[in-house]
Amino acid sequence: MGKRDWSWAILGVIALGIRYLAAQNPEATDDIYSRIFFPGIRNVIDLTLGRLPFPSVYLFIVSVMLIFGIYLYKLHKKIGWKNRVLYSLRAFANGIGALIFFFLFLWGFNYQRTPIVKQLNLSPRAMNLDELKSEVLITQRLAQQYRNAITRDTTAIEEILAYPDLEKLVRANIADNLDMMGLNFTGRPRTKLFPPPGFMRKMGILGIYFPFTGESYIDPTLHALEKPFTVAHEMAHSYGVTDEGEANFIAWVICTNSDDPLLGYSGQLRLLNYQISDFYRMAPEEYKIWVKTLDPGIRNDMISLRKASEAIKAYSLELSRKTNDVFLKTQGVKAGINSYQQLPKLAFAWRERMK
Repeated sequence: MGKRDWSWAILGVIALGIRYLAAQNPEATDDIYSRIFFPGIRNVIDLTLGRLPFPSVYLFIVSVMLIFGIYLYKLHKKIGWKNRVLYSLRAFANGIGALIFFFLFLWGFNYQRTPIVKQLNLSPRAMNLDELKSEVLITQRLAQQYRNAITRDTTAIEEILAYPDLEKLVRANIADNLDMMGLNFTGRPRTKLFPPPGFMRKMGILGIYFPFTGESYIDPTLHALEKPFTVAHEMAHSYGVTDEGEANFIAWVICTNSDDPLLGYSGQLRLLNYQISDFYRMAPEEYKIWVKTLDPGIRNDMISLRKASEAIKAYSLELSRKTNDVFLKTQGVKAGINSYQQLPKLAFAWRERMK
């Protein structure tokens, strides 16, 4: 870069301008970015960084540290405080511009695409109590069927497949079932375990998609029955799904349409947990009667899931939630973190459509 080079800052501003145009033209964003440009990025990343045996985010961290070291070295060589201030301002503007540019071009423009719910012609709506109770009973019955196919033992399930096999299983089921939803995706995305164990959960997150490396990561300490659904959720992000509620929905459809009972059970168990939260809020006394009808195995699994969740406390869960909420809303997700809670409504709409 030249002495007065503001290239990355300018590119960042240009990227924001394109983002504005993309938001005004979601169908064009679908056709140009989400269906042509992004799949190319997806395949290049999967054939390179995706083949590394470790999380490639470490390479990103090393690169940032190296760039910061170069900045400090050049800053030290500047003479006079004015030159140093100007250089620092330019370096900061270029750094922010580069982050914005790469975030949007590597993944972020997918926020401006036509919502998946609209592409599927779904019309999610709030359920009344009778509809919710009916949905709870359907999910309860399916969850019990899947669990019985895994084991008849009512002891909590706390061990499943080795993680490399689980990742391959989820990815294979996504490839098999996305066409069924009428969605066209390509690539072989990775969802890797992120060491050290427990670190992500202490930061208040279970999993994350990192656009700068094109990989998603989950915490190794997640409960065994939580991992299949979480991997499917993060892989949905890898395919360009940005909305958290839509990622949950796609993960649920993928898991519950799988021939593998483990995936089916993980998907229905996650939906059931969302549904009974709404059930308890709407009719606490009826909920107390219903919960006694739960299969002992499912009840033990839910207890095990709660204990695993409580075993590692986030440093500041409220800060993590607010940060995520602000980020989602700035990207156009109006519901913010509440989008995670939309799965029962989306599942209900999907079941009505599929009858």
